[in-house]
Amino acid sequence: MLNAVRIDKDKNDKGLLDAYSQTVTSVAEQVSHSVVKIEVQGPRRDPGETSGSGSGFVMTPDGYVLTNSHVVSGAKRIHAIFQDGQRVPAQLVGDDPPTDIALVRIDAPTLVALTFADSSALRVGQLAIAVGNPYGFDCTVTAGVVSALGRSLRTKTGHLVDDVIQTDAALNPGNSGGPLVDSQGLVIGVNTAMIMPAQGISFAIAANTAAFVMGKLIHEGRIRRSYLGVAGQNVPLHRRVVRFHGLSAESGVFVVSVEPNSPAARAGLRDGDLIVAYGDRPIAGIDDLHRVLTEDQAGVGAMVTIIRDLKKQDLQVEPTLRK
Repeated sequence: MLNAVRIDKDKNDKGLLDAYSQTVTSVAEQVSHSVVKIEVQGPRRDPGETSGSGSGFVMTPDGYVLTNSHVVSGAKRIHAIFQDGQRVPAQLVGDDPPTDIALVRIDAPTLVALTFADSSALRVGQLAIAVGNPYGFDCTVTAGVVSALGRSLRTKTGHLVDDVIQTDAALNPGNSGGPLVDSQGLVIGVNTAMIMPAQGISFAIAANTAAFVMGKLIHEGRIRRSYLGVAGQNVPLHRRVVRFHGLSAESGVFVVSVEPNSPAARAGLRDGDLIVAYGDRPIAGIDDLHRVLTEDQAGVGAMVTIIRDLKKQDLQVEPTLRK
């Protein structure tokens, strides 16, 4: 009787393993034809020397390919190489360093486009499959799960990206720009970084963010953001100042410099001011300030709350679009 139970358990385990393997195999076959190796040549290299590579994937039948901004930034020439060895030139449509998303376009026949999933519907623990070209090994597939949602990640250019997906699907240099897909082969993210030398901690830009950026890059060639014209740094606030003014955060942005003729200068901001709020949102640091300065804030007046000479003041500011 005991042997029969063990046999049934072994069969069930094998069935589950087979189902998992079949899912990963099916998705890999479905997605791999749309994934390309992005090969770039930089401005200071010899014409025939490859200066770097990453991954990308086809998102429209007419040749738009998503990748990472840090993969193609500064490249003089870009080529996309398919799984079958087909190599085609690619033209940069636009890139957005703050989200580490870039879009290139290629001219190739019979392109198979991938489709975005709704990344807001993701759940921790669901299957995540990464496809890319780590260390130049073409079309490598790794699988894992969504480890966490809503992470914030600092890009290589110093920008903070919100709503990032954490996964334990193995990523390595060269995976950057490749797709992270679900069990249906839908794109849930754009692989962008791993924590070195940690194992099992990798990150992807959420599909909803990538879809928004891609649409803007197709229509405008860039992402426009609002601009104040201050250089600042994060500083802690004295507890007495926090209590006296009833502030909700114990840190703020110390204004290091104000650009002449900028919105900040016109509003009366000065070097040495401490920014503690923008409108009704507390500002605990530079990243909070970046978050509120979205495109739709351009031309819209708002109150910036500052601490100057230990006194709290409100200044009216009107951001403009960054050129």
